[in-house]
Amino acid sequence: MIIDFRSDTVTRPTPAMLEAMIKAKVGDDVFGEDPTVNELEQMAAALFGKEAALFCPSGTMTNQIAIKCHTQPGDEVICDADAHIYQYEGGGIAANSGASVKLLPGDRGRINALQVEEAIQPDDVHRPRTSLVCVENTSNRGGGSCYNFDELIKIKAVCDHNGLPFHIDGARLFNALVAKNETPRQYGDLFDSLSICLSKSLGCPVGSLLLGDTHFIKKAKRVRKLFGGGMRQAGYMAAAGIYALENNIARLSEDHLHAKMIGDALKTQNYVETVMPVETNIVIFETKGVSAKNLVVLLKEHSILAYAIAPTKVRLVLHLDITKEMATRMIEIINFLKFY
Repeated sequence: MIIDFRSDTVTRPTPAMLEAMIKAKVGDDVFGEDPTVNELEQMAAALFGKEAALFCPSGTMTNQIAIKCHTQPGDEVICDADAHIYQYEGGGIAANSGASVKLLPGDRGRINALQVEEAIQPDDVHRPRTSLVCVENTSNRGGGSCYNFDELIKIKAVCDHNGLPFHIDGARLFNALVAKNETPRQYGDLFDSLSICLSKSLGCPVGSLLLGDTHFIKKAKRVRKLFGGGMRQAGYMAAAGIYALENNIARLSEDHLHAKMIGDALKTQNYVETVMPVETNIVIFETKGVSAKNLVVLLKEHSILAYAIAPTKVRLVLHLDITKEMATRMIEIINFLKFY
């Protein structure tokens, strides 16, 4: 049996989710005629208290659409140096929007209001125009770290004072909501636009949602078409999203518990230098005496798939397809491995 900790993107639809997909009513979404897509968009918008939503193939697309809608070529986007929009979206900010990026050295992927305030460019023709602030919650490279909501409120105040839109890459936002006992409405009230991924922790085969007001989503739909993201009978995928929002949120606490168990086991090993604080479903640890690449190879020999994110850093991600028994097996292997 292979146990796959590489990412929460590797999940497969459960039988119940598949049944919902098979039974979906569909139409042509580009014409706005897919009833299941429309239902998903309305459901997600209502959940976060936003006026509208747009279903897209990926979180990268929802983020890139948002950035293009909020910026003009030559503008500058403020974000953390480890942000997904900068690290893992193929240079899309430059290629798609013609914008530059102001990278801030945050705390495990989290920036603060003072940093944002100091990073805003002065009104000077020699400098790019600051036009957008982006945060990621939870932070992937931050080990699934969660923002303190009070700090997000402070960042929002800086944005409002300077007339800047505030966007959140919420690829794993539901993990943060469960871990911090927060509500979707809190985030909907705070952010001008939100990117919500359905294919990570929520276990859908594909899809993300972009949320905002009616004017923003109308503009976003045009950009989605420009990016080639218009889909036809997408209701089969949207049905998975509806099922996930109704059934797969509360169980995220199980993933968080399993991640904490694995993180605690890693702390006791002589081949582990440090383990990032485990807040949600991601465990990132730094190796000692063995490279991350070699450790991943060794784990694979024990039917464990992991991901080396740096020469001495390994990432493990808990998700819908990892049972308690699998997490326990992982701990057994962690305890079995020895390096001298």
